Amino acid sequence: MIPLLRSFLISIPLLSLMLSADPLQPGDLRCEYLHDPQVVDVPAPRLSWINAARPGARGVIQSAWQVRVASDPLQLNDPDLWDSGKVTSSRNHRIAYDGEALQSRQECWWQVRVWNGDDEVSEWSEPAFWRMGLLRAEDWKASWIGAPWQGEEALPKPSGGPDGRPEAFGPPAPLLRKSFGIRKPVEKAVIYTTGLGYFELSLNGRKVGDGVLIPNQTNYGKRPELEQAYIALPDDFHDYKVMYLAYDLTDQLQQGENVLGSILGNGFYNPAKYWADAYGSPRFLAQLHITYTDGTEEIIVSDDSWTAARSPILMDMVYYGETYDARLEQEGWNTPGFDASNWEPVALRKAPDGRLVAHTASTDKITEVLQPQRIERLGEGHYRVDFGEEISGWVRLHGVSGPEGHAIDIEFLSSNYSGDNRYILRGEGAEDYAPRFNWFVFREIEIHNWPGDLSPTHLTAEVVNTQFEATAHVETSNPLLNAINRIWRRSQVGNMHGGIVSDCPHRERSGYTGDGQVACSTVFHNYDARDVYHKWIGDIRDAQIVSTGYVPNGAPWQSGCGGGVAWGAAIAIMPWEFYQHYGSLDMLENTYPAMKGYLDYLETWKTPEGIVHSQRTGNDGKVLKWFNLGDWVAPGELPDDALVHTFYYWHCADLTAKTAAVLGHLHEAEHYAALAESSRAAFQRAFYDGPTGSFGDAGADILALRMGLDEPMRSSVIEAVRQNLIADDGHLDTGIFGTRYFFEILAEHGLNEQAYTAITKTTQPGFGWWLEQGATTTWEKWDGTGSRNHPMFGGGLVWLYRNLAGMQIDPEQPAYRHIVFRPQPVADLEFVEYSNQTVFGEAGIRWQRQGEALVITTTVPVGSTATLHFPTTNGAELKESGIPVTDHPDVKVVEITPESVVLSMASGRYRFHP
Repeated sequence: MIPLLRSFLISIPLLSLMLSADPLQPGDLRCEYLHDPQVVDVPAPRLSWINAARPGARGVIQSAWQVRVASDPLQLNDPDLWDSGKVTSSRNHRIAYDGEALQSRQECWWQVRVWNGDDEVSEWSEPAFWRMGLLRAEDWKASWIGAPWQGEEALPKPSGGPDGRPEAFGPPAPLLRKSFGIRKPVEKAVIYTTGLGYFELSLNGRKVGDGVLIPNQTNYGKRPELEQAYIALPDDFHDYKVMYLAYDLTDQLQQGENVLGSILGNGFYNPAKYWADAYGSPRFLAQLHITYTDGTEEIIVSDDSWTAARSPILMDMVYYGETYDARLEQEGWNTPGFDASNWEPVALRKAPDGRLVAHTASTDKITEVLQPQRIERLGEGHYRVDFGEEISGWVRLHGVSGPEGHAIDIEFLSSNYSGDNRYILRGEGAEDYAPRFNWFVFREIEIHNWPGDLSPTHLTAEVVNTQFEATAHVETSNPLLNAINRIWRRSQVGNMHGGIVSDCPHRERSGYTGDGQVACSTVFHNYDARDVYHKWIGDIRDAQIVSTGYVPNGAPWQSGCGGGVAWGAAIAIMPWEFYQHYGSLDMLENTYPAMKGYLDYLETWKTPEGIVHSQRTGNDGKVLKWFNLGDWVAPGELPDDALVHTFYYWHCADLTAKTAAVLGHLHEAEHYAALAESSRAAFQRAFYDGPTGSFGDAGADILALRMGLDEPMRSSVIEAVRQNLIADDGHLDTGIFGTRYFFEILAEHGLNEQAYTAITKTTQPGFGWWLEQGATTTWEKWDGTGSRNHPMFGGGLVWLYRNLAGMQIDPEQPAYRHIVFRPQPVADLEFVEYSNQTVFGEAGIRWQRQGEALVITTTVPVGSTATLHFPTTNGAELKESGIPVTDHPDVKVVEITPESVVLSMASGRYRFHP
């Protein structure tokens, strides 16, 4: 019997005993991971919801569901698009629409109701919404347009290497304008639009939407210069995309004249940076569909009837900053009645090579506002301002007054340069300003040439990042552990822009795949990042080289991204982690061919002995370090590159085998499992040193244990790890990939107290030392050199949630369908609490010492079951809410051992104690 089926059958008797007549109520409705998405282009969108039971209910399940979809909310009682009828199923996420074929611009309203274990039906949920995009290329009538004073070409890269800067930043950002009339009542008006690299849309003087730095970043099209870059690749990617958005403008239109306006920024389409390859000059696309109450329709498109003018944004470059001259503002430029007679006709632009795809991932937004914590006057007009924490965003000026032409300069104090910001006053009363098309990284700033006295009311710092929800609660009795998780979160959020996760938000701003794979599980343990990572994993898949299967070190690809085998391994690791956390089978279906392609590529580097050691060369034929990295930034020497490469070959083969099994490709699953096993054996033959009983320090033993070792090799390696910890005074000695597994491996092999000691060290190397230095984000290197805003070492923090707190996913029943609670308390802690919002609802655990006793509280969401391994030497006295577990109606004793009691339970909240 296959393991998944066996686990399912074992759970049936428990569930049948614990089913409750408590009704359910579905909520949190989502389409393609989003609440009420404004544009979707998946032909059969996937729907999800979460069921809520009454407080105190236990053993409640969903036994069936019904979805209905209509083109109008008033038609939901008699839906014209889809009525699923009652479907006997416990599924509540990624359920594909199966109704009438959906058309371009189709609006869809939907509801769901569910039945519980006693076949009692819920109320219908509140209606939710999605809108289809323009599904066929011929549906697009609009043309790409841009500024007539610019050509198609991008700004040139600077000379002088990575630290060079362009001599000139090109012309000012364009303003684009279109006036049109409305002469009869409007029923609906929806615009489909995008701009590259960034754009801001307005209608009748009001900004449309609350997104900033839009659209999300992708590989927009072809760039011939990639093959001549320092880290050269053929422009032979799997796919190219440009994301477009949709906005309902019905309430913003007015009778008479209306004006659409757009401002264009360079973004990553035109970055003029040594390692960031450009596509072309800024350009814009828009198509407004207006439906009148009499049934007629009108389409307003971007074309050569639009006009253009230069904006006050004299310079906007994502790597260099923004300069804004308020004297050049044209008041009312995007409102009716403005005299645009001196504006120029726009230039038609070539369409990017990338396919237009719906923007089904969250945009960047202003997610937090910080007030100044300290202002220090350094001289006349010169101030230093501390906002308390390092952020990614910008400073907004409020009510500044000064003479016309007076320039205020903002210097952002960070470990790496993130651009300059200058504001030139109009000189007509109080003025407000914030940048539009780039972000900065800072905790402190220095302001130069401030007119008059600077007060706290003049400044706020706005945190800007791709919007995603923090869903986890993490707390322990040790403030240091809480602070470590907090500074990692700040760093992670600061690195999320444009629907990707960068390595650092200032210096490189690139979507490094190695950093992404090493930290993705920590992200999923803290945030609902489904829509963002669905998009970014798609970018990684799209960046695969068709001819070879190679997966680049970054996606969307920028030719400055260095890495190695572990970076490309993201193509297997990230989809698998995504599937484990969120249960999305389509993620594996979409990525499985790419997983196989990357293994085919790695096979070209395998020696006859089974060792994988990439030795890719640069354009000069010499082995290029930045194609062939192993681990990275350990406190001392790195482990052997070939050892790390072979580990990640094994890891990819192992995950590809598991993916094949989940998808039902059993023959291929056997093939890739055999590859993984042969690689594991080759790794042991090549790298194990019998006399020392070790594969080496700096994480080599950690990676070996992660692969799995048989006795007596396993015991000797564990002892080698123990001795290495003693020699290092309890510190870790690992780079980013070794650290990913370091704490978990210690915990899984009887060294959990040592894991706790290592993670709480306040001397180098350690997270605590960073905090001692005043860190509010996690750093690139243990010694504090380099960037001080890198989230990659956060990969090791999964130990906090999975081992110390002890909430684990059962890989055979992913997405927390079956939760394994296996807490590992340490002597120094009084309590640990962890919870997260899963696809079934909130799941969590809290363990707390009460004198000599341990009390554990667990939360199991509707639709999930759980197994608790309660650590105790006296299992016979264990109780749940005062009732002995051996006689409990809601809890089943699975096993009692000298070390623990193993208990099984269905949904609900439980409190276990002696």
